[in-house]
Amino acid sequence: MKHVPVLLNSVLRALGDIDGAHIIDATFGAGGYSRAFLDAGAYVTAFDRDPNVVADAEQLSMTYPNKFKFILRTFSHISELPGTYDAIVFDLGISSMQIDIAERGFSFRFNGPLDMRMSESGVSAAELISNSSIDDLARILRDFGDVKKATLLARIIKDAHPQTTFELRDLIHNPRDIAPVFQALRIAVNNEMGELTDALNSVPKLLNIGGKCICVTFQSIEDRIVKNTFRAWTTAPGDPRLPTTVLPQFTPIKTETPTDPEISENSRARSAHMRGVIKSY
Repeated sequence: MKHVPVLLNSVLRALGDIDGAHIIDATFGAGGYSRAFLDAGAYVTAFDRDPNVVADAEQLSMTYPNKFKFILRTFSHISELPGTYDAIVFDLGISSMQIDIAERGFSFRFNGPLDMRMSESGVSAAELISNSSIDDLARILRDFGDVKKATLLARIIKDAHPQTTFELRDLIHNPRDIAPVFQALRIAVNNEMGELTDALNSVPKLLNIGGKCICVTFQSIEDRIVKNTFRAWTTAPGDPRLPTTVLPQFTPIKTETPTDPEISENSRARSAHMRGVIKSY
């Protein structure tokens, strides 16, 4: 079954006519966005840290020779790209294919090693727990999962040294905390918020005038970073020494959320928000 990314139609409407445009797809995943952009006539440079997507990227390269380039790196490395682009698109969070493979260790629904590494390299979730103090682990649970009794739960997890997803799941007595704990550890393992902040900081210099940055978010922490960043970009400078005619560098694009039919087809779309901005000068 062909993967259709969340809010694809909203993203395409926000981008408008992209025939001949040069676009960065910062989160290749299963390639849904890249494929749609290429079908519409765009040139695409795509990033992803997950080596499991390379085969799909190579197939797309063969289908669209000279129009598609794939870079196996985290999306903060967009800062190293030369030149400027007409659009930069982020489809944030975790992909369905990562969640649904038990061996990746992302989901509490399947038993597998407590891994959670998107790049399949670096420190796993089990190693992060082992290497962290109770205070550090509690901070991760609180900051990235909004877990209320974070210190108590951190102590329980630390003492148990879980090595599998089910071992971790069974330590969490409050069912409402299971998903937040898994989310918090995944975010920490992959430095997701640091990656997002670094990537967004590179956007202004990479966009052409009239270029657009589109972000699709799925949880409140990443959405807050995107929303606050875009708000800062679309607010006129507050320095009283500047003339009152100075305009903000970006203008906002209307925020969109999934339609009921899209949510019924994909329940993971329920929390999604599409936010965007256009570079003014």
